[in-house]
Amino acid sequence: MTTTLRRSSLYVPGNNPSMLINAGIYGADVLVFDLEDAVPFAEKDAARILLRNALSAVRYASAEVVVRINSLSTPFGREDLDVIVPQRPDTIRIPKCETARDVTDVDRAVGELEAASGIERGSIRFMPIIETALGAWNVMEIATACPRVTALNFGAEDYTADIGAIRTKDGTELADLRARMLLAARVAGVQALDSVYSDVADDDGLYEESRRARILGFDGKSVIHPRQIPVVHRAFTPSEKEIAAALRVERGLAEGKRMGVGVVVVDGKMVDAPVLKRARKVLELARAAGALPKEEESSCR
Repeated sequence: MTTTLRRSSLYVPGNNPSMLINAGIYGADVLVFDLEDAVPFAEKDAARILLRNALSAVRYASAEVVVRINSLSTPFGREDLDVIVPQRPDTIRIPKCETARDVTDVDRAVGELEAASGIERGSIRFMPIIETALGAWNVMEIATACPRVTALNFGAEDYTADIGAIRTKDGTELADLRARMLLAARVAGVQALDSVYSDVADDDGLYEESRRARILGFDGKSVIHPRQIPVVHRAFTPSEKEIAAALRVERGLAEGKRMGVGVVVVDGKMVDAPVLKRARKVLELARAAGALPKEEESSCR
């Protein structure tokens, strides 16, 4: 088993030189350098050059480097790719995806630029963002549009505005989108990342929303401020109690296998293959997050 750790995805404005330089110190699993919504029209060109220079000069520790470009339907999207792809970002986050073509058009452009820059074809991954009703309707074809797709994300504010929903604290209006996006991601074999929580001062609300997203099956959450990172990590990292329970499941079924049985009782509950699958996912996530006791690391490799 392998897990790409994407508990937190920190948006970094592409027109903020200080944050471009220092983004790696905050400990986010993913850094999303934003050339789209965070940058006013008048600053698009300058932000693109600032980001190019930062990517060529700064190393961001172990964080995945992602760039959110402008849509190719705008005058800025293709220029973003022309300047950014030669800098070899790990991933391109594609905004406002509504059809598979929104992904394949970017794939075609990135492929041409990879070839021109001596970059291995297909090495740059994609994260499409679902932000409209049409995108939600077509999320399965978007998730499977291209082998580069590695995760799906969604924009709650744009989506609810598009469908005419009222934003609520408990996210009732997003239940259908979350379910559709998660199913599409799992069918496609990619990760699902939850939207941002806009109230930066509400740590309790952020933790509760993140916890619910993890319960549903999401792999992480986008954040808009560094102070949100440890809260999200706490929600998406297995607790000591979860890890201990998963280890008991793994050991119980291992003992059952030695005894020639496929179902055993652990902590008073029936345990079989699906339960083991969940337990191993907990252990692999814990290992990736550095939360697994060292003496147990070999058990989930």
